[in-house]
Amino acid sequence: MPWLLDQCPADYRGHEVLRRHPEVLARFAAHHVDSALEGARAAYAGARRELRERVDPEVLDAALRVLEAEGARLARASREVALVEEALRGARWKPRL
Repeated sequence: MPWLLDQCPADYRGHEVLRRHPEVLARFAAHHVDSALEGARAAYAGARRELRERVDPEVLDAALRVLEAEGARLARASREVALVEEALRGARWKPRL
């Protein structure tokens, strides 16, 4: 459960209903992570257009690398939250060959 809270805004820790009901927390975490991923993708898509005249090219390239890494982290977190949510609903993981 602490890991799910880590995927959410810090203020979520102050709400007892989220600490007591992991299925609710998992659903909220999924929405939050998916929204953050969408935001990172939008930022990446518009960064060159929005920033090319405001920062040096090497700064823009470094910023895009940050967004790439954050996008990858968020995509992993989205899959992980989905797996936790499935497990909370009773789904069993079956290895695929």
